[in-house]
Amino acid sequence: MLVFKIQLAVSMTLLIVLLDLYSWQGIKTIFKNRSQTFLSKLRNTYFGLGIIFILIFSAQFFIPALETVKLFRIFTSAFVFIIYISKLIYCIFLLVDDLQRFVRWIIKKSSSILSKSTDKKVDDNAKITRAKFISQAGLITTAAPLAMLTKGMFKGAYDYRMIQVPLYLKNLPTAFEGLKVLQVSDIHSGSFFDKDAVKRGVEMIRNAKADLIFFTGDLVNNKTDEAYDYADIFSTIKAPMGVFSIYGNHDYGDYIHWDTEAAKKKNLDDLVQVHKDLGWHLMRNENVTIEKDQQRIGLIGVENWGDRGRFQKFGDIDLAKKGLPDVPVKLLLSHDPSHFDSIISKSHPDIDATFAGHTHGFQFGIEIGSFKWSPSQYIYPHWAGLYKVGDQQLYVNRGFGFLGYPGRVGIMPEITLFELHKG
Repeated sequence: MLVFKIQLAVSMTLLIVLLDLYSWQGIKTIFKNRSQTFLSKLRNTYFGLGIIFILIFSAQFFIPALETVKLFRIFTSAFVFIIYISKLIYCIFLLVDDLQRFVRWIIKKSSSILSKSTDKKVDDNAKITRAKFISQAGLITTAAPLAMLTKGMFKGAYDYRMIQVPLYLKNLPTAFEGLKVLQVSDIHSGSFFDKDAVKRGVEMIRNAKADLIFFTGDLVNNKTDEAYDYADIFSTIKAPMGVFSIYGNHDYGDYIHWDTEAAKKKNLDDLVQVHKDLGWHLMRNENVTIEKDQQRIGLIGVENWGDRGRFQKFGDIDLAKKGLPDVPVKLLLSHDPSHFDSIISKSHPDIDATFAGHTHGFQFGIEIGSFKWSPSQYIYPHWAGLYKVGDQQLYVNRGFGFLGYPGRVGIMPEITLFELHKG
C-alpha cells in the first residue's frame, strides 16, 4: 500500500510540475513588459503555490490523521483537481500557439535555404515570439471551467432532478399498465458531506410514491462502513412491491488495500447485511417474479460485469435467469451499461429492458433539450438516458451521488421515475 501511495504522489507531483512549467510560459508572455522585480515575485508566488498544492495533496496519503478526515480529503483533492484541469485547458491554448510557431519556423527555415540559392536575404536571427493575445485568450477562457467546477461543488452536487420517463413494453400485462417504477443508482455514500441535502433527495424519492424501486449499484466507494452514517436515511426508501438492489463495481472493495482476504470478505458480507437492514432485496445473479392481479413479469439482477479496464466480470446472466418462469416481460438490473452492449443486446433478446448506471454522465457535460454531450460518450456509447437497440431498451441513470470530484456541472444527480405502458 505504501508503494502505491508513493507512486501516486510521485505521478501527481510530475503532472503538477509539468503543467506549472508549461503554463508559466504563457503567464510570462502576458507580463513580459513588466519589471524584472515584478516577474521574479510573480514566478516565486506561482511556483510556490504549486509546491503548496503538492504538499497538501500528498499529505493525506502519508499522515493517517488527515486521511481519515473526509472533508479535508474531499476538498483538497477537489481544489487541486479544479486548479489543474483549468491549467490543462490553458496549456491547450499554449500548445496551439506553439504549433503555429513551429510551422512558421519550418517555413522560415525553408525560405532561408531557398534564399541562399537565389541570393535573397532572410533574417535568420528574427525570433518567432509567442502570441500574447493567445496567452491572454487562454487565461480568460480558463476562468470559465474554474468558475463552473467551483460552483458545481457547492450547488451541483446535491441538485437532484426527478426525470420522468414513459417506458413502453410491447408485451406488458394489463395489470401493470401505469405502474410506477423508480430507479436510483450510484449513491456513493462515502463521498457525501451534507446529510441534510441527502435527506432532501431521499424525500423526493419518497414523495414519488413508486410501486417498485430499483437501486442499480455502488452504495459505497470502497468500504461498507461508509454506508452506516446514511443507513437511517436510505432505510426510509420503501415501495409496496419492494425495493430491489444490485452491486456496482465499487461495492466489492477492489480499489483499496486489505490486510487480508478475510478482511475483504467480511467487508462484503457486512454490505450484504446493510442491504438487508435497509429492507432492500439484494440480487446476486438471481431472479424474482413480480405479481399483480395474478399476472407476472420477471425481474433479473446480476452482479457487476464491465468490459472497460479492470472492472469485474462477476455478472452471470445465464445463472441469473435460471429457473425464471415463462413471463411476458423481463426486466434486468445490471450496473454497467457495457454489459448490455457486449452481452445482453447480442445474446439475450428476451430481456425487454435493462436498467444501468455507472457512468455518472462523467458528472460534467451539456444537456439542452434533446442535445447532450459529455466526455462519457467517448468511453460508453450509451451513457445517459433511454436507448433503443432493436426490440430492447436500456436506461442509464446519471447517478444519485458523486465520486472523485465532489460536484456536478451540467449533468445533475438523477432520480428516475418510469411509468410502464403497453406499446
